[in-house]
Amino acid sequence: MTTEQTRSPAGLVLPTYPRDDQSHPALDTPAYGSSTLRHPNQPLQYLPQYLTEITGPLLGQDRCGEHDHDLTVQHDGEPQGERIIVSGRVLDSGGKPVPNTLVEVWQANAAGRYLHQGDRHPAPLDPNFSGTGRCMTDADGNYKFITIKPGAYPWRNHDNAWRPAHIHFSLCGQAFTQRLITQMYFPGDQLFYQDPIFNSVRDEKARERMISRFDLDTTVPEWALSYKFDIVLRGPEASVFEDEEDDD
Repeated sequence: MTTEQTRSPAGLVLPTYPRDDQSHPALDTPAYGSSTLRHPNQPLQYLPQYLTEITGPLLGQDRCGEHDHDLTVQHDGEPQGERIIVSGRVLDSGGKPVPNTLVEVWQANAAGRYLHQGDRHPAPLDPNFSGTGRCMTDADGNYKFITIKPGAYPWRNHDNAWRPAHIHFSLCGQAFTQRLITQMYFPGDQLFYQDPIFNSVRDEKARERMISRFDLDTTVPEWALSYKFDIVLRGPEASVFEDEEDDD
């Protein structure tokens, strides 16, 4: 991947990567209603990054608690729903592992409801499930979460609109200015065809990279099914990342 040079208002020359418009959604995607209000109408202005943005905050293992990776044991009781294991690797171009990077997840509960005051979906909240977790990748770029399979939920974007079951992923790199966000879906979901967020990724192969794969080898008998989901930062097999404000 080649870089481009962009001159900031302060006169600094900043290296940037050209946008992959074939894989990434258009900033204005009419079928995704709220993008009409969210997308920029003026040319982007690149801000210079100073020492604070480049070096802080420090993101390391001390940011993660003992049970942060296991969303099923963070409360007094067990959450309702199907227990699953989600694991994979964070990779750079050429399959190079990305070690010691902070991976965060957030999701709806088994009934398809988020623990968020803005979620008014008439589905039950689960007092034993907050829907957030985080962990650090190991030396080989591996990560692992134990959680509950999220439910689909309505979101009023169009007639009878339902979001497919999904888990949001955030990768922070060494600082928040490097943050990337993507979504993981589940294989065989019957709602893919009508979801404008999933289908805003026009490249079919790129869409397929957002879908996890069921993995019987890492399933724990009589306890939890397992799904694999690798996240690739750059290169021809790169994952699809989104704007931070697109949290649906």
